[in-house]
This record gives sequence, C-alpha cells and structure tokens, in this order.
Amino acid sequence: MVLSFSITFASGHSVRNKTCIDDATIVLSFGLYQNSCPEAEAIIYSWVERAVSQDPRMAASLLRLHFHDCFVNAIFQGCDASVLLDDTPNFTGEKTAAPNLNSLRGFEVIDSIKADLEWACPQTVSCADILAIAARDSVVLSGGWGWEVQMGRKDSLTASRKAANNNIPGPNSNVATLVSNFQNIGLSLQDMVTLSGAHTIGRARCSTFSSRLNGGSNSDINLDFLESLQQLCSVSDTNTTLANLDDMTPSTFDNQYYVNLLSGKGLLVSDQVLATGDDNTREIVQTYVDDPSTFFEDFTNSMLKMGSLVPPTGTTGEIRANCRVVNEFNS
Repeated sequence: MVLSFSITFASGHSVRNKTCIDDATIVLSFGLYQNSCPEAEAIIYSWVERAVSQDPRMAASLLRLHFHDCFVNAIFQGCDASVLLDDTPNFTGEKTAAPNLNSLRGFEVIDSIKADLEWACPQTVSCADILAIAARDSVVLSGGWGWEVQMGRKDSLTASRKAANNNIPGPNSNVATLVSNFQNIGLSLQDMVTLSGAHTIGRARCSTFSSRLNGGSNSDINLDFLESLQQLCSVSDTNTTLANLDDMTPSTFDNQYYVNLLSGKGLLVSDQVLATGDDNTREIVQTYVDDPSTFFEDFTNSMLKMGSLVPPTGTTGEIRANCRVVNEFNS
C-alpha cells in the first residue's frame, strides 16, 4: 500500500509559548490532527521524502529513532521522544547511551519537521508523534507497506541514559536476551522476530559485529559472506566503516533480510540467531521467507503495538516547541 499526500510546505520559526499537560490518561487515536493541524502528515512526509532522496540510509535511521525511543520503558516512558533531548550541564539524556552514541542519526530531519509544524500549527503535534509518523513514512519510501498511525503521544520532561543502556537490545544478543528485552515492554517473541525485519534496510558499523569476523565459533555464517566482511572491515576504522544489514537489497523494505538469515548471511549476531538459535524463531523466519505479505502485515501490526507504548496514567507530559529541549528551558 502506497500513501499519497498533497504536500504543503511551511517555513518560519517555531512559536515558543509554554504548555505542560498533566494527563490522567493518554489515549491514542487515528486522524487526531485532521482538524487541529490537517497538513501535519503531509509536512512530515515531504521532509522524510527529501531526506531519503538525499540519503537512502536516512529511512533506516528515522525508523531506528522511533524504535530506540519506544524501548526505553524501564521507568514507564515508552514512545515519548525522550531520545531527542539534548544533554545539558544539569541533565544527561539518552543520546550518550551505548546503543545510541555515534550511532543514532536523523535528529536534524526531526528538527526541520518540527520547525515547519510549529509555524503551521503551534504546540499541536508532539515530537513523539513525529517520530512515529516519520518511521511509517520511511518504510513506505523504501518500498514497504504503509499503515495508519495512532497519534496523541506526549513528549517527556526527562530521559534516562541508564534505561537506554539496559533496555535497548544489543547487536550480540542471543534469543533469550532478545525475548526478555521485548517482553519487558510487552512485546512477544513474534513481535521480536517481526520487528527485527526492520534490518532489511540500513547499515551497521564493523565494531557492532566484530564477534562475527573471527569465524571461530560462527558455524552458522556463510563463508563467502564472512570473507567479504573481513575484507571490508580490515581496511579502515571499524568504528566508522559500515556494512549493509541486508547485502542484497539494502535500501528496499522487503523480506530479503529473512532469506539472508536462512543462508547464514545475517550481519549481526542478534540477526543470525533468529534462524539458528531457536526453533520457534526459525519457524517465523521461514514463514516470512515463504510469504512476504505475511511479513508486511505482521510488521504493521507489531509497529502499531510498539507505538502504543505510552506513559501510564498520571504521567506529566507536554508538546515540545523544540524537540531537543523541554519547554521550561526553551526560549
């Protein structure tokens, strides 16, 4: 399914009035901004389209921002744009957490989107909703299916570097660890395998899969694939050299990621173990290889499920005027 928008562009400076919302309950809904900011989704789509046309890797980066935002749930945050907050002299956010430092990107794209939205409809569209919509648009622009995004998230007043370190799945995780990470935020084993399919687009630094390069205990790795990785990662800094997560169709959102796993060509340890570390996960992988439409449908459902993770009753939130800073300190 391809989404069609009538693109409306705005430009100018954001409005800086301060708004804080103490929610009894955050209720997500479809079409929330149809009246209050009817051009919101078109503005977001146009910026994502521009960013991806200039840098196809940006689609994966924006999708990953939404993932890393939603996974910080140990202090009941969820999808609340906490990942976007910059550090200050008195505050350490999530950007310097190990899974995020020198890895997450796309913050400037979100800044541009937010500035346009603040010009068009001030203090209306949350940064957390921008992340969710931009993630959907990134999938669409990469050839995947679209879905209607639920909206109404609020932006957090804080962030947790510790929670980001503890809750975001690492690239060397085994199946048990992955399942635990996902179950901690209410997602199932199937959600885990399905959402791992986001690695059908994007790239990873050599340092994130260095344990795959020695080949010693990696009986599950394709030897030709291993050799190509060893050559790639031996020529320069492993902290900057990038490899495609899907070496066949790296910019296309498809089921090739799962095909790769069955042939021993999963880039990260946490990828390959889905096919070799557990019979239940391998069965799901095989299903997605056999039926791409099932993967697309399940991915939509799992994204909606993950995106519905919001702070609990009584949590204070706001709609930031600047996604990098809470309104109290914005000027």
